[in-house]
Amino acid sequence: MSQLIEKVRKFLTDENLDCLLVNSTNEFLVEYNSLIENSRYHLTGFSGSTGDAVVTADNVFLFVDGRYHIQADMEVNHGLVTVVKLQSGEKVIDKMVQLLPENAVIGVVAAKNSQARVELLKKNFDVRLLDKDPLAKPFELPKDNIVDAEFFGKSFEEKLSCLTEQLSPDDAILLTCAEDVSYLFNKRDFSEPYESKITAKAIVRKNDARYFTRSRIPEFEQLLKSLQGTVFVDKKTINAHDYSLIKNVSEMDKNPVQLMRSVKNDIEIEHYKEAFAKTDKAVRAIRDYILNNQNISEFDIAQKLEEEFIRYGAKGLSFKSIVAKDKNSALAHYSKCSKDEIIKDGSLILIDCGAYYEGGLATDITRVFVKGEPSDLQKKVYTTVLKVFLNAFNFPLTSETCGFDIDALARRVISENPIDGFVFNHGLGHGIGISVHEYPPNLSNSELAKVKLQENMCFTIEPGLYNQEYFGVRLENSCYLKEGKIQSFVKMNYEKKLIDFSMLNELETEWLKEFEVL
Repeated sequence: MSQLIEKVRKFLTDENLDCLLVNSTNEFLVEYNSLIENSRYHLTGFSGSTGDAVVTADNVFLFVDGRYHIQADMEVNHGLVTVVKLQSGEKVIDKMVQLLPENAVIGVVAAKNSQARVELLKKNFDVRLLDKDPLAKPFELPKDNIVDAEFFGKSFEEKLSCLTEQLSPDDAILLTCAEDVSYLFNKRDFSEPYESKITAKAIVRKNDARYFTRSRIPEFEQLLKSLQGTVFVDKKTINAHDYSLIKNVSEMDKNPVQLMRSVKNDIEIEHYKEAFAKTDKAVRAIRDYILNNQNISEFDIAQKLEEEFIRYGAKGLSFKSIVAKDKNSALAHYSKCSKDEIIKDGSLILIDCGAYYEGGLATDITRVFVKGEPSDLQKKVYTTVLKVFLNAFNFPLTSETCGFDIDALARRVISENPIDGFVFNHGLGHGIGISVHEYPPNLSNSELAKVKLQENMCFTIEPGLYNQEYFGVRLENSCYLKEGKIQSFVKMNYEKKLIDFSMLNELETEWLKEFEVL
């Protein structure tokens, strides 16, 4: 790692740069990038899904949000890397401004940063766009295995007609978010772990819409450069390299495909209900496995869980399952699933998991179990998190309600029921769909969450409390909005032995009756 850092510093000197932004993503700006393509991982050793690094002449800054504070501390060499822990609502660029010299010359890989991000960086730094990533490692492109989606509700022709209704014949809409392309063309690819999207970009015109997979990117770039009319783009999803190829560009106020796929149609909702019924069965099976077997490890549980998902018809997992016991459960995105972590009497086990079925929509659920009898502290934390969920789930909705409002309620319940040393350090929830994390909607205390919730939007509610000296509890139900009320796809029970019913008020006790308690 030290040799790689020195290589980057030589690059800074050769290119007359003060620093280099090192990304976790690839040219499709995906959230869950494979580690082989993840330059930030190669540089720092941190394996979390998000969080970029900046290399300077005398430091390496790694920026991580609350989900990854503990994991980053565990994975990096602190003699080489400074972990910058973003608090709720803080932004990477704001921290960069604090830590880097004013008007610093920063190298930014054009293909691995959105145009919107580049423009924000330019407000504070002297940005030099780079054609190549000096930390990129060669790898073989995965083979496409594209299939037609099932349970999509609307045909490609219907979606295209809606999208291009007001588009001039000379103009085009550029889609560079793989989930947008997968949605519009009703295509899926289950060949790669933890995803159902096709990895492709698309150029959409009035009577001609084509998508281009990774092997056809040169063809895509040639067509993009040849377009004479106005090309409409989403600066948040187009990388700066693609943006530079367009002659006549116009920013869309809102990404129309993103908005279309955020509101599921009734056929998609029905498919989701079936998918979550199967997900519940897999999680119930793993609950029985934990409670009825001795000397099993985190790794054993993760393996058995995947087998159960496949047994109930899953095409694959929607993300790498989190199986975390005791202190490991305090890491919101713990991903080791160790063979050495053996479940013992009194062990608390947090499981966050999900799968893809035929429709290619991601399921997501988190449950917490205890082997044997729980401690008073385990019951207190579990019940407090359950209390937060019940209040958020039963939020009194209006036509103006947004995720920001529900998140604020959740944080108020936590502040009114504090447990010394335990913190809630992530957003309350996120949208779900072709990707397990989608936007909109969003439930957090960020500006992103100030989007009104709409009928048939699908999202998680997942409050949690964590203390790295003890354990963490997170309870997550994937939900949807129907007829002015939040409904739960997840029907998996809560653990009666972990609930201190004296901590629930009369209304919360009544709310709990909607869910099975075993």
